[in-house]
Amino acid sequence: MNEAEGPLSLTVPEPEFRPGDKPDFSWVAVDKAGAVRRPAYDEDPRDFRDLAFSIIRVLNRDGEAVGPWAGLLSDDELKKGLMDMMTLRAYDARMMTAQRQGKCSFYMQNLGEEAIGCAFGRALEPGDMNFPTYRQAGLLIAADYPLTSMMNQVYSNDGDSARGRQLPVFYSSKEHGFFSVSGNLATQYVQAVGWAMASAISGDSRIAAGWIGDGSTAESDFHAALVFASTYKAPVVLNVVNNQWAISTFQGIARGGSGTLAARGHGFGIPSLRVDGNDFIAVHAVAKWAVERARRNLGPTLVEYVTYRAGGHSTSDDPSAYRPREESAAWPLGDPVLRLKAHLIAKGVWSEERHVQAEAEVLDAVIAAQKESEAIGTLQSGRLPSQRDLFEDVFETMPPHLLRQRHQSGY
Repeated sequence: MNEAEGPLSLTVPEPEFRPGDKPDFSWVAVDKAGAVRRPAYDEDPRDFRDLAFSIIRVLNRDGEAVGPWAGLLSDDELKKGLMDMMTLRAYDARMMTAQRQGKCSFYMQNLGEEAIGCAFGRALEPGDMNFPTYRQAGLLIAADYPLTSMMNQVYSNDGDSARGRQLPVFYSSKEHGFFSVSGNLATQYVQAVGWAMASAISGDSRIAAGWIGDGSTAESDFHAALVFASTYKAPVVLNVVNNQWAISTFQGIARGGSGTLAARGHGFGIPSLRVDGNDFIAVHAVAKWAVERARRNLGPTLVEYVTYRAGGHSTSDDPSAYRPREESAAWPLGDPVLRLKAHLIAKGVWSEERHVQAEAEVLDAVIAAQKESEAIGTLQSGRLPSQRDLFEDVFETMPPHLLRQRHQSGY
């Protein structure tokens, strides 16, 4: 070894702040609202590579919607979007409390990320299919999936459509375009691309949307999905939710040296954009653009949503062990609910008084659904799925050995 060179060293990326530090996100480059251009659907992806390094934003600090991505939603649609986000937030709070009370075993909240699922869901059409992770409950809320059905799944009671065979928050509903959540990270990405390819092969008009977190982009399935999507021009939107933290590991570990997660699409020739994930209007506009590209048979789009996971990874996680308590408040993109509220007030179609009333309406609806669900059962009491269900829904014709085991169990 040349003595002048010295020994080799390994670089291990570190987050900007740890517990005890004062968070300061002044180094985060945030584009001015309305500043990022909107490409034509069929524009050559090589001509807008810069969009993978900027952040598409619509709502400015005065609550105004500005720029080329604004103006796609009516006032009523915006108010519905705000109510959806408020509903999801109230639902999360009730289920978090229910878990602490022992009524369910586990829960994962969407705090700070409500705009992503609630806005994206409004860009889809009936028959389109999402392949989500465990933090896209907003897709179901936007699709008017019953809150009681969601709670039944969390409680694993006799009303649970999964019959107690999935972790809480692993929802599924074919009718609402929500493929069953998998606990194995990144599997849904290749599934989304495969489903989209099948839709194209069969001459259908339905498109797919794959969802993944920043940490899971390090999985091999992420890269395999991009290869197939790029090669076969699958009608799929590949969504990356960058909420800054993969459990206790900050997003820089999975991102590596690519600069942004969206930039990873460039290596596969996939058009890639970054959007302010806390801006409901921007999320919807980018989603609509990417969905329309897929619908026009122009192939896949990779979208990175820049957001922040305000709560813990799950009820099993304590984020104060690895990040400052003040970090969420310091995050520069703000609160998605408050930002859309401010926009509607600025337009004169909402008010502080109406917002307080809406909060009460939402809470009443969530509590009513919770009472209905808990009347069926919780982890502590009530009607649970039958043990017979352990043997169902696997084989079209039950094989003899399972039939014997079912009879031996008395079911």
